[in-house]
Amino acid sequence: MIDYQPLIARWAQDDSFATWADELPGLLETGLSHQRYGDLSRWLAALDALPDITPNAVNLDASRVGCDSVDAVPAETLAQLHEALQGLHPWRKGPFELFGVHIDTEWRSDWKWDRIAPHIDPLPGRRVLDVGCGSGYHCWRMLGAGAAEVIGIDPTPLFVVQFWALQRYLRQAGIWVLPMGIEAVPPKLRAFDTVFSMGVLYHRRSPFDHLLELRDCLRPTGQLVLETLVIDGGPGDTLVPSGRYSRMGNVWFLPSCDTLLGWLGKVGYEDAQVVDVNVTSPEEQRSTEWMRFHSLSDFLDPEDPTKTIEGYPAPMRAIVTAYAP
Repeated sequence: MIDYQPLIARWAQDDSFATWADELPGLLETGLSHQRYGDLSRWLAALDALPDITPNAVNLDASRVGCDSVDAVPAETLAQLHEALQGLHPWRKGPFELFGVHIDTEWRSDWKWDRIAPHIDPLPGRRVLDVGCGSGYHCWRMLGAGAAEVIGIDPTPLFVVQFWALQRYLRQAGIWVLPMGIEAVPPKLRAFDTVFSMGVLYHRRSPFDHLLELRDCLRPTGQLVLETLVIDGGPGDTLVPSGRYSRMGNVWFLPSCDTLLGWLGKVGYEDAQVVDVNVTSPEEQRSTEWMRFHSLSDFLDPEDPTKTIEGYPAPMRAIVTAYAP
């Protein structure tokens, strides 16, 4: 069911992507390695257990990305669908709905999309890269907004298998999620019209290196859409957590908005603007049937929800747009 050959064949004929096409088989083998990922066989078994259901209507432009069928789906088939999808727990980004089965993910990623959408340059005809895309929720929304091709990259194989579970029913050309991080993108590719990086920057030891990687994925004048954790403060203010932040161990830098704009300007971006700032609420990120582990409410100070359990400011996220030179 997981088949990247059509993408490899098409990229091999595209001068901008031929180098990546040559490297892709080895990258895919590494990214979906049974030796590296002991649970991969279980996830693939869940993928194979998905029942055959023919979709009639596919909806990519709705809060719950998904599909439905004209004919009523038998209860036992829906139970099989539910069980197979639960075999891919945890579901982080969504929501989705397949034939009436609501995948109520940890994140209400549709809320983020609603904040981002007004600030995206029109997507029809554009080639888009989504860095750290998870199972591809926002990729589907980008395709629904008219993008010609959407490439998501994420090094977590579970999320890639979740994408293929959705693709089994949504059956859309022009959308792919690849099992790799941005370091696998050929240097100075400069081929994407729009690049998204959401929830990634604060996980990078060097924010400047990441901003440069993103810039080098963009064609000249291409748009960057960046979402990351920020703090209140002025130019130069940055929080560097001494240990964990919101129980995450790999958080390195949380700049103020002014600092973030300065970083973007320093590495050559033009017309950088903060277009939204939002404090993450426990209604937007929470535990559900589809993500049964701890979530945001467990990471905040129970006596003062404006602080994390470690005493830092609670998560606040800024959306910034900028353009490659």
